[in-house]
Amino acid sequence: MNIASDALSGPVAAAAPEGGFGVYVHWPFCLAKCPYCDFNSHVRHAPPDQERFLHAFRREIAYMRALSGPQRAQSVFFGGGTPSLMAPRTVGGILDAINDAWPLAGDAEVTLEANPTSVEATRFAGYRAAGVNRVSLGVQALDDGDLKGLGRMHSVAEALAAVAVARAAFDRVSFDLIYARPGQTPQAWAAELKRALAEGCEHLSLYQLTIEPETPFARLYGAGKLILPDDEASRALWDVTQDVTAAAGLPAYEISNHARPGAEARHNLVYWRYGTYAGIGPGAHGRLMVDGVRRATFTERAPEGWLSRVEAAGHGLIEDTALADAEQADEMLLMGLRLKEGVDLARHARLGGRPLDGARIAALEADGLVARSGERLRATPDGFPVLNAVIAALAG
Repeated sequence: MNIASDALSGPVAAAAPEGGFGVYVHWPFCLAKCPYCDFNSHVRHAPPDQERFLHAFRREIAYMRALSGPQRAQSVFFGGGTPSLMAPRTVGGILDAINDAWPLAGDAEVTLEANPTSVEATRFAGYRAAGVNRVSLGVQALDDGDLKGLGRMHSVAEALAAVAVARAAFDRVSFDLIYARPGQTPQAWAAELKRALAEGCEHLSLYQLTIEPETPFARLYGAGKLILPDDEASRALWDVTQDVTAAAGLPAYEISNHARPGAEARHNLVYWRYGTYAGIGPGAHGRLMVDGVRRATFTERAPEGWLSRVEAAGHGLIEDTALADAEQADEMLLMGLRLKEGVDLARHARLGGRPLDGARIAALEADGLVARSGERLRATPDGFPVLNAVIAALAG
């Protein structure tokens, strides 16, 4: 794929939204369903027909382009499911369609999520040739016993080998780890984090294990067969996360994401800075400006149902809703306060039609949970661990 580098003129430049514009592509298939996962992922005994899905992706991209109008895409993110189960030519075909619809900036970030198995690592060179320049690896743990407990299909050795292959193939590499696992101590987590940081990657996503409804972990947790760290232990693990990553030069720039300066995930910043994005594929969410109105889009979750809808109508949309001013303001607050940089209060007031309540901000400031600097409001280090309560207090 050739990424366009020439400057676009007229309508495209004028249409550039605050927060940027990106494209999310959802590949919904996995080899197995992890017991903690509530994402839109599906296991099939027979491999999906990738040519048929590629044709459907192309059709839905064309439909979304008709809605969005001309845009310059600054990022593309292949999420899932397990996008590294796609053939590189499928990825390349989707990227070509995206570039035709929304020409990619010359420095566009193109990320693909991948499992760190030896089989999938053999495709990395093909993804790079197809136009992917950043990979995000679902390592999840650097302990073989915990990997088994999390339902992962790789070992620690296999994961670290895949990280090495990825670093050789891609300009930018990130990987995920899950903490606050059963029985995990701050000392063990600190050692695991330092081992991860020794791999030399520029970005880490570090997620606290949470119990999601309707998952196998939820059933085990409800039956008392899965014991997670309590609030005090979880806070200690959180503190270790911040201290170890900051000391290594990868401080948190978002509540769960850590990077060297300049290595932040540009696509996710589109979400957190409340930009707009096209959601393509089964169960993909989007936020598009259509005739000056921000619209929330959502496609059919079931892969075969989405495929049938696209083949019949050119898209798999089951929801396409104009967002009220208050909804936009709440969404911006929910996303933006996850960032260390916080939110632009003037933009928030423009979206919502009114400013945030000054008394509520002052009360949270007095409690040390938020800080205000000019027109920006951000959560403090004490505010991040209780961010949901902070947001509820501001938006309520």
